Amino acid sequence: MADELSEHPPKTPIPMDDRRIWIDGCFDFTHHGHAGAMLQAKRLGEYLCVGIHSDEEILANKGPTVMTLAERILAVSACRWANLPVPRAPYVTEPEWMDAYGCKYVVHGDDVTTDASGEDCYRIVKNLGRFRIVKRTPGISTTDLVGRMLLCTKTHHIKNLGDILLGDSDESKEMLEMMRNYASDARGVVGNGPPVFEYLSANSCRSIVSGAMPAQGRKRIVYVDGGFDLFTPGHIEFLKMVVAAEGDEAFVVAGIHSDSVVSTWKGLNYPIMSLFERSMCVLQCRYVDSLVLSAPFIPDANFLDTLEKTYGGKIEAVYHGPTAFMDGEEDTYAVAKERGIYREVGAHPFQDINAGTIVTRILHRKDLYEERQRKKGIKAQKEVTMTN
Repeated sequence: MADELSEHPPKTPIPMDDRRIWIDGCFDFTHHGHAGAMLQAKRLGEYLCVGIHSDEEILANKGPTVMTLAERILAVSACRWANLPVPRAPYVTEPEWMDAYGCKYVVHGDDVTTDASGEDCYRIVKNLGRFRIVKRTPGISTTDLVGRMLLCTKTHHIKNLGDILLGDSDESKEMLEMMRNYASDARGVVGNGPPVFEYLSANSCRSIVSGAMPAQGRKRIVYVDGGFDLFTPGHIEFLKMVVAAEGDEAFVVAGIHSDSVVSTWKGLNYPIMSLFERSMCVLQCRYVDSLVLSAPFIPDANFLDTLEKTYGGKIEAVYHGPTAFMDGEEDTYAVAKERGIYREVGAHPFQDINAGTIVTRILHRKDLYEERQRKKGIKAQKEVTMTN
């Protein structure tokens, strides 16, 4: 679990320690690009403080947020590598805030972020020599995702992700390496985190990324599934509640449906995120212990038996959230109910926040977000010039 403080910034400053690292941002519907920055920042130290800007400061400097501050705090808190979420951190990074949390260095991607006046948000800490650069995750940003929603594109959908990940092309190797890194443990160590499998039509799972498997008879294996599109607060709170219900001995296996399955059931241009992007979002979540790519929409007997063979133990529970979207005509969890392992989590404040909710938020304020996209494009050109 991420740590919490009663007040921000704390009245009594935390002693300065080079192992304490600061990172900040909007984290507006947090995606795997944000997680990648947090992972790299964590590897530069041992304890990661994550500053989250307020809705008001983001509006003044960038444009309207899609997610509320409470929703963004939940998303940051769920990241495996975040130790302490810090709400209402200033948009222009202030050394006084870093000092209060005992952080000598702030980390940011290898691009420039500007405030409303067009100045570098990290100019103060850069001048003090307290700035560290990490590599920005290519091909993903909040701006990209908003664009997909506004333009209803489907070109990002992927077929046969497992074959791509295990392929010989440079792109395949880069994608697999990224997945290996995201499958690291809470310290960012590769090999000790969530193993990744792909479910095959022949009722077998093939290994994509190796990791920590449940010890024989010492872990309670539970299964959850879904599209996990945009990896929303609804998904996060559901997973958090599953872990709370099952306790420390739970080994949570998350099955993620393919792009074609999600598209069939939801239509339009869903999923907004590709299977690879969705898997990376789920993989970084502290409430998940393993991933199964291309999980079937209906977890039938063959699939559940295959999971038990793959993980070397009985599936003790199959969980579903309080919502009923994407249900088919038949009972999706009929087999789990027959086996007496079907469970549901109760109602929670974020249960109605899914990919459709986020798309609706954007479409209802389409003019504002289109203007945000336009301004972001202009800012991006200037920021590239500043970087070079």
